[in-house]
Amino acid sequence: MYDMKAPKQTVSLTVNSDLYARAKKLGINASQIAEEALTQALARKLAEQIRAEIREDLAAYSYIEAHGSPAEMARAHYRGRDDAV
Repeated sequence: MYDMKAPKQTVSLTVNSDLYARAKKLGINASQIAEEALTQALARKLAEQIRAEIREDLAAYSYIEAHGSPAEMARAHYRGRDDAV
């Protein structure tokens, strides 16, 4: 999904100050939590993209089942013509 061995990058995040203070007081590593949350968000988005692509593929397949293959339609159109290759 992503290169887990890539070097770390310093970024700036804006979070609720009270939330951050309470989390820090309890020893919660905000960077680790942010990375885990980004990993989950990335996985969800990639899954959504894959589902959308599958829906598009199924729609195309349904069209072909209902109307026939464009290639087959072209072959049928040119079948029997003297100038067909």
